[in-house]
Amino acid sequence: MSDLDGVLTGVRVLDFGRYIAGPYCAALLADLGADVIRIERAGGGEDRWVAPVTDDGVGAMYVVMNRNKRAMTLDPACPEGREIVRKLVATADVVVANLPPEVLRSLALDLESLRRVKPDIILTTVTAYGAGGPWSAKHGFDGIGQVMCGSAYLTGTPEQPLRAAVAWVDCGTASLAAFGTLAALLSRRQTGRGQKVEGALLRTAIAFNNPTLVEQQAIQVDRVATVNRGQTSAPSDLFRTKDGWILALAIGDPMFRRWAKLMGEDHWLTDPRFRDDSARGDNGEIISKRMAEWSASRTTAEALAELEAARIPSAPLYSPQQALADAHIRTAGLLRDTEFPGVARGVPLAPTPVDLSETPGRFKRRAPILGEHTDEILAELGYQKAQIAELRARNVI
Repeated sequence: MSDLDGVLTGVRVLDFGRYIAGPYCAALLADLGADVIRIERAGGGEDRWVAPVTDDGVGAMYVVMNRNKRAMTLDPACPEGREIVRKLVATADVVVANLPPEVLRSLALDLESLRRVKPDIILTTVTAYGAGGPWSAKHGFDGIGQVMCGSAYLTGTPEQPLRAAVAWVDCGTASLAAFGTLAALLSRRQTGRGQKVEGALLRTAIAFNNPTLVEQQAIQVDRVATVNRGQTSAPSDLFRTKDGWILALAIGDPMFRRWAKLMGEDHWLTDPRFRDDSARGDNGEIISKRMAEWSASRTTAEALAELEAARIPSAPLYSPQQALADAHIRTAGLLRDTEFPGVARGVPLAPTPVDLSETPGRFKRRAPILGEHTDEILAELGYQKAQIAELRARNVI
């Protein structure tokens, strides 16, 4: 395999996605070598401008979610645009569109319409609530998963529930959609048939918080939020040091024994309040208070060094700027500074977040500027320069 090849080389993906769930799914496929074509309206999709970082307003979300893609502008609703979509679909293996079902049908991007053009096509979609329930037609973003799966309820305090600032529901759904798309491609290789791959934000959130829901139904524990303190083992909390904060947690008896020795609380090993993880979780406030006293007398570096020597998992609390500067993050290649038009310092892109030893994901090109490859893609479909100019004059592209 050459340096430009990937495990999905030869696979073409049409990306009609927006924001995170669809575009990130397509980006992961692009990392693995797929030829991904992002299609957006002439003025740019609304997700292009979220959290602007460039001179002309392109946003951080767009830069991350659209690496390794080509891009074209298109009005898929007008007759000429529909014809271009039909020609694109005829060349494609996968269509990614995190659009509501009624929008898919109106644009002829539903599975039935796509199969009339390409019988073995794979349609990868993402909805907010998933099919089969009374809310299936409702729209939504990442936060609906966080609040409806119980996660936000158990974060913060009972008086002030909190959702996570990181869009973990969106990113998790995108990753699962990419996983499903890979499975569909493997299935097509075996059967010759395409299929619909459908992810849902709420489906992802419920799946990720499933252990909590199992515990609730089984023993009716009725947990409530305890800020940063874990509830099924202890210590498990954020602790202030002389110059910052750290996370420290211990799970299981061997780790708790080492922690108790480090704290000078060996007698706690025979205290029935701390007999096992469950009991320690129930009495976590006491354990967190002791740990807080210990950490308050140390710098972050001192506390982390002692915890590491005792083999207690711990880490510093970072601001985004501190994460950017961390030696491990940089040395391990978890961020790679890349050039992007209008960003003087470059953009620190995270590579494919899973590493394959033989067929790794690769960064091949920055996210495209608006309509950067429109002419190139249309030429591949057989359009001549004069035809392309006419389409542009009529605002089709």
